[in-house]
Amino acid sequence: MTVSAQNSGDTRKGGATTAKAKDFVPPYPFRYEKMPPVWSLIGMAKRNFLSIWGVDDFQGRLRSKKIFTRELVICNRPDVVREAFQTNHEVLQRKSPQMRHALQPLLGDGLFISDTETWARRRKVVAPIIHGSRVRGFAPIMIETIEEKRADWATQGEGVEVDALADMAHLTAEIICRTIFGRQLGKDYAAEVVQGFSDYQRHIDQIDILSLLGLPEWLPRFRGRAIKKPVERIMTVLDKIIASYEAQKENGEASVIGGLLDARDENGEPLSRDAIISEAAVIFMAGHETTANTLAWAWFLLSQCDKSRAKLQAELDTVLAGRSPTFQDVPNLPYTKAVIEETLRLYPPVPILAREAMADTSIGGKSVPKGSLVMVVPWLMHRNPVLWSKPDVFYPGRFLDPKSKKPNKYGYVPFSIGPRICAGLQFGMTEAILSLAILAQDFELKLKEGTDVQPVARLTLRPGENLPMTLHPRHR
Repeated sequence: MTVSAQNSGDTRKGGATTAKAKDFVPPYPFRYEKMPPVWSLIGMAKRNFLSIWGVDDFQGRLRSKKIFTRELVICNRPDVVREAFQTNHEVLQRKSPQMRHALQPLLGDGLFISDTETWARRRKVVAPIIHGSRVRGFAPIMIETIEEKRADWATQGEGVEVDALADMAHLTAEIICRTIFGRQLGKDYAAEVVQGFSDYQRHIDQIDILSLLGLPEWLPRFRGRAIKKPVERIMTVLDKIIASYEAQKENGEASVIGGLLDARDENGEPLSRDAIISEAAVIFMAGHETTANTLAWAWFLLSQCDKSRAKLQAELDTVLAGRSPTFQDVPNLPYTKAVIEETLRLYPPVPILAREAMADTSIGGKSVPKGSLVMVVPWLMHRNPVLWSKPDVFYPGRFLDPKSKKPNKYGYVPFSIGPRICAGLQFGMTEAILSLAILAQDFELKLKEGTDVQPVARLTLRPGENLPMTLHPRHR
C-alpha cells in the first residue's frame, strides 16, 4: 500500500494531486501504526526497502530491533548519527554483510565496500582523483554531454513521450563514462557498461538471509549466470579500456582511468590492475545511478509543483539569459541547487546506510555488541518531524530560508557523512545542477496522464522501473 501525492501535511492518508495546492506532498509508502511480523517484513524488503518502516521509526532517535540473530540499531538524530559514523568510525566502518555480498562480485575490494587497511590506503590514492577541486576540469565534459541531450530533445517535438528515468540514466552514464574513460572511449563503451550494471542490479539479492541467521561470512553465496554474465561484460570492457589507455594518453586527454593508472601510494607503488578495475567500477556505479535517479525525481517533483517550477525557470532566465551555464555559474544558481538538495532529502539515492560493528561499542549510551547492524537511514531522518518542518512537503526554499527548520549536517546525509562520506559529492552535485540548468531552460516535462509514481528501493531509490513524461519546449 502506498500514499499518493497530496495537498496537505497529513502523513498517512492519501489524497488527490493538484499543482495549485499550497503544499505539494509527493508519494511515499504506507507507514504502519503496528508493525507486521519479521518474516513479512523480510518479504516486503526484498521487493522494496522503503515499505518496512512504521510511523514510530520516522520520529525516533535511537531504536533497536532483533532480526533473527542480529541486533539492528537505527540512528535517527544528528547526535547519534555523529557518534555512529564519526566518533565510532574505527568500529563501525565496515559495510553491512548484505551490501558487501551484493556488490563484491562487481566491485571487488573497491573503495565503496572495503574497510580497515585496504580502505584507508585506497582512499588516499583515489580520493584526490575525484576530489571537489578536480570538478572544474571535468565540467566542460559534463556541459558538452548535457548539451547533446538538449539537442536530442530539441528534435523530438511538442508533447513527445519520453522515459525521464531512462533518459537521465543515459545522460549520466555518458557523463561518467567520458569522465572516467575519456571522451572517445566513453562514447565507445558507455552502452555496454550501462547495460551490464542494469542487468546486475535487476538480479542481485536484496537481503542476505545467511548473515541474518548468523551463518559464517566465508559461506559461499549462490551466484547464478544472471549475475555472472553482466560482471563478465563489465570487466571485459574495463580491461579493453585500460589496454588502450596509452594511445589516449599520447593525445593529451585527461581521464579518471588515467589518474588511477598514474597514481602511486605512499610507498610509490602503483595500483594493481584489479584495483584499478574495481575503483573504476565503483566510480561508475556511484556517479551514474545515483545522479540519474535524483534528476528523474527532480523532473517529477517540478512537474507537480507549479510554484517551484516557476521559481526555477525565473532564476535560469535571469542568470543565464538563454546561454549554457559554465562551471563559474554554479554558485549563482542557488534555487537550482535547492531543488536538487530538496530532491535528495525526499528521495535519497541510497536510502539506507548500514554498517556492521567490528567490536563491542556503544551509541547514545546504548550497548552495541560486535556483529550488530547499525543503520543510518536517510529515508527516515530526512522526514523526521522533529528535525524538519513539514517533512513530507516538497519545498526547496527550506534550504535558502534561514528561518526554516532544518538540522545540522549530521541530519542531512544524502552522500553519507564522516570519514566515509562520498568522495564524489561535489562531482555529483555539480553534474546534477548543470544538467537541470541546461535542460530546464529550454524544456518542461509533464507526467503522462494516469501515471502512478511510487518510490521503490532496491540497491538505490528509483521512481519505479520507468517514468513516462511528455516533453514540451519552453517558449520564452
